[in-house]
Parts: sequence; C-alpha cells; structure tokens
Amino acid sequence: MAETMRAIIQDELGGPDVLHEATVDRHEPGIGQVLLRVSAAGVNPADGMNRQTGLFSGPPPFVLGWDVSGVVEKVGPGVTVLSAGDEVFGLLPFPRGGGAYAEFAIAPARALVPKPARLSHVEAAALPLAGLTAWQALVETAGVGAGTRVLITGAAGGVGHLAVQLAAARGAHVIALTSEANADYVRSLGAAEVLDYRAVDFGEVLDDLDVVLDVVGGDYPLKALRTLRPGGFLVSTLPQSLAAAVPAAAEQGIRVAGLFVESDRLGLSALAELAAEGRLVPRIAATYPLDEAAAAHAAKHGAGKVVLVGF
Repeated sequence: MAETMRAIIQDELGGPDVLHEATVDRHEPGIGQVLLRVSAAGVNPADGMNRQTGLFSGPPPFVLGWDVSGVVEKVGPGVTVLSAGDEVFGLLPFPRGGGAYAEFAIAPARALVPKPARLSHVEAAALPLAGLTAWQALVETAGVGAGTRVLITGAAGGVGHLAVQLAAARGAHVIALTSEANADYVRSLGAAEVLDYRAVDFGEVLDDLDVVLDVVGGDYPLKALRTLRPGGFLVSTLPQSLAAAVPAAAEQGIRVAGLFVESDRLGLSALAELAAEGRLVPRIAATYPLDEAAAAHAAKHGAGKVVLVGF
C-alpha cells in the first residue's frame, strides 16, 4: 500500500478556483533524488501562468510549485551531498519539475542546498526562482560588477528587489524603477538612484547605461535601448517581449538576451552565501496556509513574495 500525502492539485486549467486539496500518493526518491518534507513553498507568476495554460507542465492533473524549503526525509540511491534531516531549499526542475504545493516533494539532490540559519523556511522558499533569475540575468549573462551602471525595472517586485540587492552587493551603480510608495524601501536595498515609473519616462531621462534588466515587458525593451551605450546589454525575463527590440538593438550595437530561469546548485549556493551574510534578504508580502492556495493566487499583493506555509 502506497503512502499518501496532502497536496494542492488541479484537474482542469483555469482561474484560482481550480486549485483544491486532495490526498495523493507519496512517491519514493529515485537515483540522485531526495524526498523532501516541505516546510514552505513560494508562489510565483509562473505558477499562475501554468495554472491557466499548462504551458510548463502539460495538461492536468498536476501539482504546482517550484520554490521549496524543507527538511530532507529520505535520500535515494547514489546521493552523497545531502542526508536525512538536512534543512535545505531550492528550485525544483523548471519548467518540467514542480510539485512544491504538497506535504512532500521529490527533488534532484543537486537542485537543493543547505538553508542558511539566518533565513526562516518562509524566507528561503521566497528566494530560489526569483533569486536565480536575478543571478543568471545580472551575473552570468550581463556580467554586472563594480562600477556597472544598471537599471532594474520593477525594482520592488519578486525578482526586482533581489536584483537590486545582488547588483549592489557586486558594487554596481543601481538605478531602480519603481513607484514612489516603494522608493525608500528600494533605496534601503542599495539603489543609488530611484525613478518613479508613473512620473518619469525612463527612456527620456537615462543614457549611457551598461545594463538594463527588464521584468515588465510591453514597450519597456524599446525604451531601454534608448538608455544603453553601444555595447550595452538588455536582459529581459520576458523573452516574448523582445521581438521588436532585437533588430533595433542590432542596429545600435546593443546586446539583447531573453532569460528563462534554470535550476542551478552553483548559483543557489552563491545566493545562500549572500543571504547568510545578511546581504540578500527576501521580502515576504504575505503568507497563506497550504489549503488556501487558491486565495494566495487570487489576491493582489505589493512588494515582495507570497509563500505557502502550514504543511
């Protein structure tokens, strides 16, 4: 008889109301995998997109969630980097993994790293997808470092507030685009300059930038090209928004990249190190019990990340 667990599943695509709790089979970890007892699971825009379209997982039924923090329950054959009882966090394989909205999750051992003692499970679950997106965009793609002049759009959001901290920690001159209500908060993260997107057209007031990280899309990529120096770099977390910008950038000698995040132990370890030093702090917008996942998807929140708890 297979053991069971609580999980939030959906049997059809649609709005938040398709999410419901069910009892499902709990699987055993295979080669290179661990069984993780989930303590907290982050909620990301990708979760909502997948709930509506099945883009990442295929047709339902499925269990949402990639961001996870918890305790290793059991290790599978060949696992040497983790042991039962370890507190860990990480990103389940994106996009075809998932399954964090449950009491237990199966994860590749090397998709997880030790949770810094400084972070709660809630904070740790808020970090992987957004943090790795920022790391892979700014560090591995654009090479942001000391003296880099970088603009970050959506600077108080899930990716943005971590990107500001990462860029500042690497010595960059950070210009943050956000609302006036979040201006002081974003400055506290390390932004040297803050622009109110409601009051200013950043494409008209900035120039000679080295890097723009755009998480908004729409007409922002084309505006960003006006702010970048020749040889500068536009990185977008919304590759589908870059169609018009790519040919225009080529004419101006500007590099463009669209990024989809990947699970990565090395990047996650770098984020964990910064978090352990207090230089990377996830902001929690709200927490919801697991059985209120539908409400978590339906609600509108301000700056930071939403996390499911109470597993």
